[in-house]
Amino acid sequence: MNDWPGGWNDSHDRYGSPRAHRGVPPQSRGGYEPGYGGQPGYYDGPSADYDSGYNTGQVYGGSGDRGYDDYGPYDDVPRRRRGPRFKTVVISLVVIVLAWGIGTYFWADSKLRREVDLSIVEKRPEAGQGTNYLIVGSDSREGMTAQQKKDLHTGSAEGKRTDSMMILHVGSGGPTLVSLPRDSWVTIPPFTGSESGKHFDRTQQTKLNAAYAQDGATLLVRTVEHNTGLKIDHYAEIGFGGFAQIVDSVGGVEMNIPQDIKDKNSGADFKKGKQTLDGKQALSFVRNRHAGTGDSDLGRTKNQQKFLAALANQTATPSTVLNPFRLYPTMGAGLDTLVVDKDMSLWSLGSMFFAMKDVNSGQGKRMNMPISGPAPAGSLQWDKAKVQQLTQQLKNDEQVTVTSTR
Repeated sequence: MNDWPGGWNDSHDRYGSPRAHRGVPPQSRGGYEPGYGGQPGYYDGPSADYDSGYNTGQVYGGSGDRGYDDYGPYDDVPRRRRGPRFKTVVISLVVIVLAWGIGTYFWADSKLRREVDLSIVEKRPEAGQGTNYLIVGSDSREGMTAQQKKDLHTGSAEGKRTDSMMILHVGSGGPTLVSLPRDSWVTIPPFTGSESGKHFDRTQQTKLNAAYAQDGATLLVRTVEHNTGLKIDHYAEIGFGGFAQIVDSVGGVEMNIPQDIKDKNSGADFKKGKQTLDGKQALSFVRNRHAGTGDSDLGRTKNQQKFLAALANQTATPSTVLNPFRLYPTMGAGLDTLVVDKDMSLWSLGSMFFAMKDVNSGQGKRMNMPISGPAPAGSLQWDKAKVQQLTQQLKNDEQVTVTSTR
């Protein structure tokens, strides 16, 4: 009778397999070890040839690298449950991104200067399809120091006047950017003062920039609507200082200047070719009307269109929008000096900006208001037939086929 616990004997291992079958010589007993099933047992003593009968992790008659213990299969390394931890990381990242986006939205929204009330504009035309923005660059020196005025060649004139005016139409037919030369000869209709409340019943024939000089943004909108028949849905205006700050905040804007330009009035001093303009240089480029602009005011409006479209194209990129270290300075620089209408949302402002980018990339059209020839006091007369055709196409949100010859 076998008196070894667990069925051990000198010639058989614990499972009854002959030791000699595996080339293991019988060993002398000695010492103690837990036996099979947790029962007391003995071991034969240390020996280099000792074989306990357990394999080293290989599964005989099977596949893989898993071994077996007394109770079943085991893993050399316990498996980690990564599912819950991975989900937690993903959810945390989503929450952080949402919080950043919402925080940015409300921060930027609070920066907008909603100072223009379009609801007080009188006798407005019916709205057409799409959205019309009136984009204005003013010569406002607001917030600028004496040194900044000197550096930017802005002079020290009080108040503010329109330095550039554009209608941007955004619709299904693609964006269209139409510059309105400030020397355009137009009709300023009767109006009520936005601050005084006084009614002015007389009609004036004068240059377009006189409307803003008389009663600011609301009279300018009233005059543009009266002369074009287009309803202006949103208004955006930026001054000299804000314009230069935006350009500097994005690291300058690359432009390909077709010819040498030197103008002491605006401070423009450029050599022909591709170059990056900083804020000071950009301002002198868009203000220059005496050198390299061809037809003075008309040539300047073309330069303004090119530059603003290039600025939008460079700013509305993932490297700026997704990088908070560039996004916040850019938005802060622009929004602090950007004056808009009271109904302008960040969504509408973004739509305007990306439409400008589309114009630059060739997905839209840019042009001057069609001009038929000179008018009194060195002004420019609009081509009435072409203007009517253009505005009708914009109202109907159709592809613009009208061209400006100058």
